[in-house]
Amino acid sequence: LAGPFAGYQLAVMGAEVIKIESPEEPDQARYQGSDAALNDAGMGTAFLSQASNKKALALNLKTEAGRQVLRQLVLTADVLIENYRPGAFDALGLGYADLSAINPRLVYCSISAFGSTGPKRELTAYDGVVQAYSGMMAMTGEPGTAPVKCGAPVVDYATGTTAAMAILAALLQRSQDDGLGQFVEVAMCDVAMILASSHLTGYLWNGAHPEQKGNRYPFATIGCYQASDAPLMVSASNLRQQRRLWEALGRADLVKHNNRERIKGYADEAEALTRIIATGSVSHWEPLLREHRVPVSRVQRMEAMLADEHVRGRQVLHRFSDEAGALAGLTVPVSGFQLSRSPVAVTSPPQPVGAQNLELLSALGYPSGDIDAMRAQGVIA
Repeated sequence: LAGPFAGYQLAVMGAEVIKIESPEEPDQARYQGSDAALNDAGMGTAFLSQASNKKALALNLKTEAGRQVLRQLVLTADVLIENYRPGAFDALGLGYADLSAINPRLVYCSISAFGSTGPKRELTAYDGVVQAYSGMMAMTGEPGTAPVKCGAPVVDYATGTTAAMAILAALLQRSQDDGLGQFVEVAMCDVAMILASSHLTGYLWNGAHPEQKGNRYPFATIGCYQASDAPLMVSASNLRQQRRLWEALGRADLVKHNNRERIKGYADEAEALTRIIATGSVSHWEPLLREHRVPVSRVQRMEAMLADEHVRGRQVLHRFSDEAGALAGLTVPVSGFQLSRSPVAVTSPPQPVGAQNLELLSALGYPSGDIDAMRAQGVIA
């Protein structure tokens, strides 16, 4: 997922992105998602979520003819992203040294689980395995319960986002320096450490290991409390916010003057909040606390978030209409940022395996007879 998502983020910013898959074993995400019929058609929602704005080329890199097509594409490319175990592309003669030799301007991004150095470099892993390896699962969940992974594949998406950022940095340096590309390496385990930066720094400073805390924070005024009808997340983080919280609740006697007092007073504050919040509904507490500028939200399911008028007013989602054919009505996330002069946008729907084979190979100068021969030989789909 990390590699395709990195390409998707570049695609919504306007890059021409060509997704290359094996005709024998296409992207496994094509067969995963919430709709069984789409899975059977190789267009699962797990794939569709980061496949827009891409052209699809089905190319068998196990054949020399397929590898030669890739080299021809590299001659025209600014960036190559590969998401295989370190060494896999080198063994095919498609490593950074090989491809930068034919296109010195190439930015070559290699994404893997553990990176290209160290004893675990050749191990395969996915989001859940990296969450387990990195310590993220061990610190997640209620104290004393089994470890819990994050509900969303956060390491995958963070790795893809990190890769897109690193690629843009390499392109910027290329434009301002000597015009040469470079090798960009992104490892999921490295990104997982970055995601846990504060916990990691604390442990390395004094050995304070991050344990399971559930929804508990160091301060009682940050936490999840049960209202009369649903859980409520309160985040009165700084001293000003905790003062406003207690004043809003009529408990000015619990206001603290420094964070050390807040830590010492945790038990009394947590007991008071548990008792007070239980007396009202989330519909009562949300507007009251927000009026006092206390960050707060009910814990809600995804459908409630998507129905919120605030989300409808943002530009994070794109809904395809009739131009998407069978995918009309498909709605996908675009990006978590906006640019005022060059808006991020989805302009074309996800494509079936190898949908642009003829277009792309013809553009590279391959005559129709050669294309037919490659299809017959299994080089392309």
